[in-house]
Amino acid sequence: MNPFPDDIFTEPADVDPDTLANLGPLRRLAGIWEGRKGVDLNPKAEGPERRDYLERIDMQPIDPQANGPQLFYGLRYHVHILTEEEDITFHDQVGYWLWEPATGLVLQSLAIPRGQVALASGQATPDATSLKLSATRGQAGYGICSTAFLEHAFRTDAYTIEISFNTDGSWSYVSDTMLMVRGQSQLFQHRDRNRLVKVAEPTPNPLFQIVSKR
Repeated sequence: MNPFPDDIFTEPADVDPDTLANLGPLRRLAGIWEGRKGVDLNPKAEGPERRDYLERIDMQPIDPQANGPQLFYGLRYHVHILTEEEDITFHDQVGYWLWEPATGLVLQSLAIPRGQVALASGQATPDATSLKLSATRGQAGYGICSTAFLEHAFRTDAYTIEISFNTDGSWSYVSDTMLMVRGQSQLFQHRDRNRLVKVAEPTPNPLFQIVSKR
């Protein structure tokens, strides 16, 4: 059964400009976060390599977004990761976390500067204490798209991220990227995990700042 309305053009008329008040479970992610005990397990020619990392995530509210009748509230994010041993960036990532109040849909879009993008989806309640989202290679809806080289050498078949909101206000994640590494017979589970603590509050979204001054 098609869950979408026949009218695909008319946008909602009663949109609250305050994104922070309408983020559902994503409200707990808003702000600037740091984690100093990240662990990365990645594939190398000689076998799996473990790297410890330092992480900073900036998640800021954006104005409400509409696809016709579909309405999202969300956060724009930037992940920057370093290691103790090197000055060069270990990992950089940008994207959006989105919440659809009408359906409980949660989305994470991500892009990394090695030629890869993904859109992961999950379902949650407004007061959820955990989130689980996933994307699968080859799916038109919630899929993964990579460069020709990555498809050849390190094909990403699936991506999953699980987030737990901790009672002390921090949050933790475990992300698994299933890789088909050229020359290997089995999928490699590329895993990252960390715990983030808040170091700064979010800035209200632009529209809300404007209407608040009237």
